[in-house]
Amino acid sequence: MDLTDACFAGAARQAELLRSGALTSRALVAECLRRIDRHDRSLNAFRLVFTDRALADADHADARLARGEDAPLLGVPVAVKEDLAIAGLPTTKGTAAVDTTAPADSEIVRRLRDAGAVIVGRTRMPELGLWPYTESTWAGATRNPWSADHSPGGSSGGSAAAVAAGLVGAAIGTDGAGSIRIPAACTGLFGLKPQRDHVPLTPDRDVWDGLVAAGPITRHVADAALLLDVLAPGGDHTAAVTATRTLRVAVSLRTWGRGIPVDPEVRDAVLDTAGLLADLGHDVTRVDPDNLHDVAGPAVLAARYLHSAATTERALDRPDRLDARTRAVAALGRSLPAPAVRAALAQTAKLTEHANRLFDDHDLLLTPVLTRPPLRVGEWNRRPTLAALLAAARMTTFLPLWNITGNPAAAVPAGHTRTGLPLAVHLVATTGDERTILTAAGQLERARPWTDRRPPAYP
Repeated sequence: MDLTDACFAGAARQAELLRSGALTSRALVAECLRRIDRHDRSLNAFRLVFTDRALADADHADARLARGEDAPLLGVPVAVKEDLAIAGLPTTKGTAAVDTTAPADSEIVRRLRDAGAVIVGRTRMPELGLWPYTESTWAGATRNPWSADHSPGGSSGGSAAAVAAGLVGAAIGTDGAGSIRIPAACTGLFGLKPQRDHVPLTPDRDVWDGLVAAGPITRHVADAALLLDVLAPGGDHTAAVTATRTLRVAVSLRTWGRGIPVDPEVRDAVLDTAGLLADLGHDVTRVDPDNLHDVAGPAVLAARYLHSAATTERALDRPDRLDARTRAVAALGRSLPAPAVRAALAQTAKLTEHANRLFDDHDLLLTPVLTRPPLRVGEWNRRPTLAALLAAARMTTFLPLWNITGNPAAAVPAGHTRTGLPLAVHLVATTGDERTILTAAGQLERARPWTDRRPPAYP
């Protein structure tokens, strides 16, 4: 296989090529590093690139492969988001405000290394992960490989941009209100937010009061399943990708909040996917359940989101180094009365119970990921902070409920706009049921492959 093709092959296929001897880890990692050096000056996906260690780890992987050793990701290049601890480095969280270095790798990084993965770099995110785009005044904008004028989304925008441009075979993101699913949708990738606590966040616990989960952003569904098998052993995620069982799918275009428009191309992508699922033999029903749209829900999310921004800011070494907009969001969080925050947290069980009633009669919920195609770089920069927060809430309306409830959810590619920007759909399953999402997404990928098309600017 041509090395460029190998870079775009995805983690699962790369692992196969390495295991068979058709490819060496040194050659693959060196090509990824060459592509990063060539493209990332304009893409801006990486905060740090670990060139020397990555090459040394690749040589070590090749030596292990030559001895006949095996591990799920042995020699496969991956990237991790900058809010995951790496020993000896500050856990920067998209800021210039952290000086303290981490004493040890996060559990996610440890499990990746134990599985043989070669971590080539750390990817960018917006400050504190607060926005559905990846930009800051000091780091600049991360660009979408499909259009340099557009954002790859956020907050795991660097991870998504790196995979979409063929700089790594897979990457890890985190998701507190859509931050895996948003960038996956914006860059034509599969992004899975697992069930809360399915992937351990150690040394962190209860990040954003339990809103945050970590998971894979990948080219293929099988890549995500492989990474989940590493990060959450015992789930047998890989086997789910090729399963063929018939599913009961609920389709909803009703936003979480009244009067929010859905772009016609987004709506068409959802309805087209619903039709494809029906053609594949699934039982597809249009539903718009009231219990998903409790009027208190957006207020609950706003209180938890703003409170989390304030508490995250407070833990930084140098919060004075943050962008003015980040400080403004944290100030809104500090202004919340403590009883309002406690009341928002107390609503979690009720919202979770209401939302999961849908899955008494359905296996999956299908919705849009975003209400519109990807943002242009800097599109909201001149908006006041509160106006930008409200615009973000409208754009991501289908996503954050499932962070409150903890349910697994994923962005699945669903074609492109007339101008060539990626479109996606959103799949949600009942508590702890990543396997059903992987099954449906695997069937969609086989019926409507999305990885043959690559961003033209990244050959």
